[in-house]
Amino acid sequence: MRLSIVVPMLNEERAIARTLASLRAGAPGAEIIVVDGGSRDFSVERARPLADRVIQAPRGRARQMNAGARDAGGEVLAFVHADTLVPPTFADDIADALSDSATVGGRFDVQLGDRAFVYRLIGALISLRSRLSRTATGDQAIFVRRGVFESLGGYREIDICEDLDFARRLKRKGPVACVRNRVVTSARRWREHGVARTVFTMWAIRLAFLCGVPPARLGRLYADRR
Repeated sequence: MRLSIVVPMLNEERAIARTLASLRAGAPGAEIIVVDGGSRDFSVERARPLADRVIQAPRGRARQMNAGARDAGGEVLAFVHADTLVPPTFADDIADALSDSATVGGRFDVQLGDRAFVYRLIGALISLRSRLSRTATGDQAIFVRRGVFESLGGYREIDICEDLDFARRLKRKGPVACVRNRVVTSARRWREHGVARTVFTMWAIRLAFLCGVPPARLGRLYADRR
């Protein structure tokens, strides 16, 4: 099964090269498509030597990931954030997870890129919550069979919580794999905004979304809090 990896990007000049290098190491045979949402720094220049293609799409992770999926040629799609490092076994882990034909997709456990205890605890709790709920955040390198992705209509092009929305719809299609190997995502938002504030904000937005608050309104509230 050919794997295509879609990386949505916006002003990630400091992180994108490391992310793409980890993808090349972890999935040497995969197609890597970076989808830029209008970066104003040197992100595109840093990405081009390490990606198969860098394409442009309207800003917004859901819109960018859908554009990348349309451009991709693989039978399996993986979506990796521009500040996330994948394990050396990334492609093999996905192949193993999908060796059961009933499995529709999956995600990885996650750790934050800081070795302090509080960040290790947060990563462990995110992974546990995800394992119990069979849902995932975009930081967990969600992967899916192309046919399933297309049958779901891709990501809903909403301002926020597109990952939660997609993961909830995905698990209704069939079994979702929870890969125990971990991806490492940046801890910068936790450092910048504080652990307690970030946890509160993320849970408040998640609960509000599940209660039916319009994503456009949530997006504005999130931007204001930041």
